[in-house]
Amino acid sequence: MRKAKGITQTGLAKAIGKKRYAIQRLEAGNADPSYHYVCQLAKELDVPLEVLIDIDYTSLEQPEILHLKLA
Repeated sequence: MRKAKGITQTGLAKAIGKKRYAIQRLEAGNADPSYHYVCQLAKELDVPLEVLIDIDYTSLEQPEILHLKLA
């Protein structure tokens, strides 16, 4: 998603007040971002929140974010 929009990791990180390595970790699946963080990403990438996340709804009490579709 980020690459398709021509945005670098550094550019995205600066736009939301994070470090490049934070975006790198997200894309590698090595981070557990907060809801606020994912909302910032969606806003900056100009996409609905649902486009960025893959949610497992098998547990209705506490759905789990399986994958963040960022790169």
